[in-house]
Amino acid sequence: MDSLTQIVLGAACGEAVLGRKIGNKALLFGAIGGTIPDLDVFVGNLIFDNQIDVTLFHRGFMHSLTFAVLGAFIFGWTTYKLYNTQKRLGTTTVRAWIWMFFLALLTHSILDSFTPYGTQLFVPFSNYRVAFNNIAVVDVFYTLPFLICLIILMFFSRKSKKRQQWIRLGLGLSSIYMCLTLVNRFYVDSIFETSLDNNNINYSRYFVQPSLFSNFLWYGVAETPENYIYGYYSIFDKKREFISLKELPKQRDLSPNMYAQINDLAWFSNNYFSVYMLKNGNYQYNDLRYPLAEEGNPNSAVFSFELFKEGERLNMKPFERSEVDFKEILKSIFTRTKGI
Repeated sequence: MDSLTQIVLGAACGEAVLGRKIGNKALLFGAIGGTIPDLDVFVGNLIFDNQIDVTLFHRGFMHSLTFAVLGAFIFGWTTYKLYNTQKRLGTTTVRAWIWMFFLALLTHSILDSFTPYGTQLFVPFSNYRVAFNNIAVVDVFYTLPFLICLIILMFFSRKSKKRQQWIRLGLGLSSIYMCLTLVNRFYVDSIFETSLDNNNINYSRYFVQPSLFSNFLWYGVAETPENYIYGYYSIFDKKREFISLKELPKQRDLSPNMYAQINDLAWFSNNYFSVYMLKNGNYQYNDLRYPLAEEGNPNSAVFSFELFKEGERLNMKPFERSEVDFKEILKSIFTRTKGI
């Protein structure tokens, strides 16, 4: 999920383990622990000189269960040695620091696995991407109440019972909301499946996921032998169905057997993708797990890259759309969320 949400969750882990010992400093150390897995973006740029490799590295090993265990011992022991000096000597234990970092690292990866992007929890034993598709990368209804609870508890002393009550409330509200998003995902699943059947669409597989900022507006994509079928559904819609389902062509101007990088990107997108040749001779790769920026434009996926040949391989850069008005996109999301 977004960085702020991971900081909030990590801070909560710090408070839960070390709050009574070191007060608000526990929030800071927990926030640091909750941020560490996303540093794989910077680590990837240090290791690789190809942006496709960097993208594939993100949410890989540094988001795995193995890293949570190893990182907990490394960061926990190191922090304990640096912290447990002078006036702070004996105020904490190495066990508490290891436990705090383990929870911060583990909850970061588990939280990411609920998003459509997916997380390779089982690296190095498996590269399977866990993605439950029940919450958006940015969801203010998950993050904001949790953040408010953490801010309030900072004004109480470290041994105050009210401090414990606020952290429990924050964890409780966020956990309840997460459970509700799972229920909502299965509910929308059934609606999308029914909508496809009612339209006599012969599909092989499908998925649904929430749009940005909330769990109210959902996007669904189904694969057929010839194309993809997509549509939107708001829980405020009058009818329980995905209205005005549209087609997306299976455009593959570069196929997976032409370049290994296309095969890797296809795996990354769970084979929901299209590739279009551009006027400059490069190619646009569209990850069709995500909505379109412009309704009716099959080449306007919000998550897309420009591919270009670099030696014997492909490299990529973000696709630039100067003509897209993101304020209008946000406005359209809000308008559609209100239902029809």
